[in-house]
Amino acid sequence: MAFKTPSPASARARCVALDGAASEWIELIPAGPDVTGADGRAWVNDAPDAIVATFDERHVPLVIDWEHATEHRAPNGLDAPAAGWIDRVENRGGAIWGHADWTEKAAAQIAARQYRFLSPVFLFDKQSRRIVALTSAGLTNTPNLTLTALNREEPSVSLSPAILAALGLPATTTDETAVVTAIQALRTDLATARNRAETPPLDKFIPRADYDAALARASNAEQKLSAIETERRDAQINELIEQALKDSKISPATKDYHTAMCKTEGGIEAFKDFLTKASPLLGQKSALDTKKPEGTGAALGEAEQAICRALGLTPEQYRKSSAEESA
Repeated sequence: MAFKTPSPASARARCVALDGAASEWIELIPAGPDVTGADGRAWVNDAPDAIVATFDERHVPLVIDWEHATEHRAPNGLDAPAAGWIDRVENRGGAIWGHADWTEKAAAQIAARQYRFLSPVFLFDKQSRRIVALTSAGLTNTPNLTLTALNREEPSVSLSPAILAALGLPATTTDETAVVTAIQALRTDLATARNRAETPPLDKFIPRADYDAALARASNAEQKLSAIETERRDAQINELIEQALKDSKISPATKDYHTAMCKTEGGIEAFKDFLTKASPLLGQKSALDTKKPEGTGAALGEAEQAICRALGLTPEQYRKSSAEESA
């Protein structure tokens, strides 16, 4: 390739087009100081002599491969054959040029236009972005400088905002690695959740059969307790009713009524209060058999008044009846 005129201060980083026979001299890094990639990423080439000096100090040719296999395949133990070797470099007006010794296969591919570009791989300082050394070069058909200084184009990532939101990533995310990491985190969380569901901790969960058995025992105990309370309450009511009948406080005809009343809420207390105020009904033993009625105007006793009310008699009628029986 013929010697090129030095590039301006702000140069466009590019891959060398290889047309026709394989070029003996190839441009590797354009003159700077600013070098901008096709994707907008930028570097600084303001010390070309230092780049040449670093190459000379190695005393080892710089490999030319296919599609940067030295950077991608070799670290994984895969083959990365050489397409040629750069045995010396020069600073030509700020641009770095290299002398290429091609293999027969690579030279034939370039002549047949199977490969048309050569892209460099270089190291640079992350803070200053200054290019400091060449590490390799590769035959490629998709050229563009990248962050790792592989002069090879990387397709931009365009993802759905809905997918990014679901993954908890910013809408501006274009890095596939971030997306893959988020998906792997979700898969890990899902696996953990499934494991917990299938093998719950025994200190927090019990088998369903044991739970049902415990629930049944509790229900049975509650029913038995309720039955005992009902039986005790019925016995108390029966005792009160029988005593009231014995004391003639209620009649046999009203037994069912008072029993039902006692079974209502607060019924027992109400029935006890009734018994303390109720007078004995007709039929209870009294002193009338031996007591003579007093004068015509004398007031009747409480028992005598109860008899009058039960028989529908006036005090006078009661006194007259008692007097006749006495005679």
